[in-house]
Amino acid sequence: MENSYPAYLVGHIRVKDEQAWDEYRSAVPATLEPWQGQLMFRGKKHGVYSGEHDYEDTVVIQFPSQFALENWFNSAAYQALIPLREQAADMVLISYLSDV
Repeated sequence: MENSYPAYLVGHIRVKDEQAWDEYRSAVPATLEPWQGQLMFRGKKHGVYSGEHDYEDTVVIQFPSQFALENWFNSAAYQALIPLREQAADMVLISYLSDV
């Protein structure tokens, strides 16, 4: 049974190729629409107050459920962008399930 809590995808990003990164970023929104993914935050690191964090950029995308997030990630539309993503940036993608 699918839960009714939102799920969040957090990406930690180190851009390697600005042109490829711009191309990737412009293509992602169309892949989110069928799964009701919404860009919540995108920004550059300003400071690290505890520990180490080697990534300069972060993105947070909200989905209505973990089911939607997983279906977006596994969709043909998003999977087709992965080679471009790998050319453009080193990225760690983590999913979080909200319980509130």
